[in-house]
Amino acid sequence: MTSHQHLLAPLILMQCLASRLNSLGSRCICKTRYVVLRLIAVLLGLGVSTAYTPASAADAAPTASPVTSKSVEPPARPPRVDLDRLDYGLQARSLADGVWVVEGANADFTIANGCNIINTGFISTGSGIVVINTGTSRLYGEQLRALIKRTTPEPVVQVIHLNLHPDYFLGNQAFADVPRLATSATSAGIASEVDAYETNLYRLCGDWMRGTVNASVLPTPEIETQPGGSRWRVGNREFELHELRGHTDSDLVLIDRNSGIAFVGGLVFVDRIPTTPHAKLADWLESLAQLEQLQLQAIVPSHGPVQTKAAGVSEGIRQTTSYLRWLDNNFSDWASQGWDMNEVLGASVPTEYTRWAAFQTEYVRNVAHLYPAYESKVFDEPGESQTD
Repeated sequence: MTSHQHLLAPLILMQCLASRLNSLGSRCICKTRYVVLRLIAVLLGLGVSTAYTPASAADAAPTASPVTSKSVEPPARPPRVDLDRLDYGLQARSLADGVWVVEGANADFTIANGCNIINTGFISTGSGIVVINTGTSRLYGEQLRALIKRTTPEPVVQVIHLNLHPDYFLGNQAFADVPRLATSATSAGIASEVDAYETNLYRLCGDWMRGTVNASVLPTPEIETQPGGSRWRVGNREFELHELRGHTDSDLVLIDRNSGIAFVGGLVFVDRIPTTPHAKLADWLESLAQLEQLQLQAIVPSHGPVQTKAAGVSEGIRQTTSYLRWLDNNFSDWASQGWDMNEVLGASVPTEYTRWAAFQTEYVRNVAHLYPAYESKVFDEPGESQTD
């Protein structure tokens, strides 16, 4: 944690305390230990990095060097970030004819990596470029657009956002002159969250966020999807669009039918702990089962290494499914046993998961985002005491 984050943390926590107490009502007074821990969790959800040391040192592994499954293709070399020049070092990697991915670090947000932890992409259609997500900031968007111009003579004609999270759209200022598409649920979510996202990332990412103000460049128009998938044609490319849910309320999957490459957004995390601020695990697991049925041959997850072989695709889906089921089963058991968050955070976590990227920060957020609902379900069962 940087020095300015240390100074900001108490202030943010006090702000959270005031709003959280007002929203929780009298019940929170008699559940003090839960409230305090949840407020700290809210702080973590705002993006302040906090290290977590597992109960057993044997379970810990450096997050900077996550272990890669044998079935998974290793990550590309991270971009060469130049802090002095605020240069993300973006590189376009060709995956197929006319399909490029721009890979971010498989890590958590840090100033050192420019808070660039997302894989964006762009596709040539013969009639112009379709851009898939615009990154974390105005600077990222501008550097992405310059990279596209260096890579292909086709102009950008469309942007598409796969969900509402900030690194999917905070680069929109660089694409203000073209349509920026999203589902209705994603558009509504972005409009609701944009100010908070920008404030939180300014705190965390500092100068990388200079001039990032996206209130006037939100997605428009909206994408209409159909159950079972929709077809979308731009130039000589035909895409399949599948609107699933679980990671957020609307998780769009874009499949380029020419190459078979699928941009799966935040539904699949490869060798990385999933993010969960808007997650509904039952819906997410159902969506992963639907993805598996599509028999995808290559995927670009928003976080983690790209997988260009069927074995890697299957392993990425398996990893995410396995982890979400582990969370769901254990959170249910621990809540039924009366465990509070402190006990949950001290519990042993399987080594496979502790070795994934961002474990030390993201797992704490997983507990923060999800565990209160499991506690509430136990508290609200008939015959259970509502007080200590």
